[in-house]
Amino acid sequence: MRRRTLAVLLAISFPVLAGCGGTPVDGAAAAPASLPAPVPPSSSATTPAPSSSPPPSPSRTAPPATPTPPSTTPVRSCRTPEFTTSDADGGWSDGGYYVHNNMWNAAEAGPETLRACAYDNWYVDSVQPDSTSVKTYPNVHKDINNQNGKPFNDYSVIQSTFAGRGPGTGVYDVAYDLWLNGVGDGRGVSELMVWTENRKQVPAGDKLTTYTAAGFTYDVWADDEGYVAFVSRSTQYSGSVDLKAMIAWAIGKGLIPPNPTVNQIGYGIEFCSTGGGKARFTLSDFSVTMS
Repeated sequence: MRRRTLAVLLAISFPVLAGCGGTPVDGAAAAPASLPAPVPPSSSATTPAPSSSPPPSPSRTAPPATPTPPSTTPVRSCRTPEFTTSDADGGWSDGGYYVHNNMWNAAEAGPETLRACAYDNWYVDSVQPDSTSVKTYPNVHKDINNQNGKPFNDYSVIQSTFAGRGPGTGVYDVAYDLWLNGVGDGRGVSELMVWTENRKQVPAGDKLTTYTAAGFTYDVWADDEGYVAFVSRSTQYSGSVDLKAMIAWAIGKGLIPPNPTVNQIGYGIEFCSTGGGKARFTLSDFSVTMS
């Protein structure tokens, strides 16, 4: 979810943080490309305060994948919220996690209201116009060592459970967002995303190869600025993800430096467009286990 400058339709160049709707805005091919040369190790970057969230990474649009029924349908509901915010940077700490409205592109975003009963039980109503940018990334995340992180090799387990469902309309992706060697833009910082639901989005960079785990196949995308995205070919509304295995695989492919610090692990939805109407994302489970 990084800020970058991309070329937009009609050959007009101006800062665009992500593309949504129609063809990919930066014109990069979606065909498989060769894996880049291994990334050299880099030192941890200075990170912002724990209460802030990193800016989203650019995405480009494409036809949506055909959803497949989830193995378990989320059934929890948040009937009596403990926390409500319509603030662009509103957030709530609960149970060692931070629930964040994160309307990071507020200049282009429409209204959005987040209501939370717990860190693992909340929903957000969003109204976003049709335009070529990601507007918001409401999410829940866990900060590691106050975002200063700890070395990847210190962990034998980095596992997460999730249950989240997008509105099924508009343009969006539901995804994990992991920050390594820092949080947000900065020298040596890496971002690894895992998309569990996708509607008309394509990540930045090029599609390099595939990754298969727990019966799911992911297309792996990457750019040359430390961004890696695992995009599930089938929709996952709930389940568990072995994040350590994914990071280790990306290190082995030279997409991420060896033994990075793990600074933040989040899960939420990148809203690009809701077609001008109200759309709801519901989260009914989230946990991170690290040991």
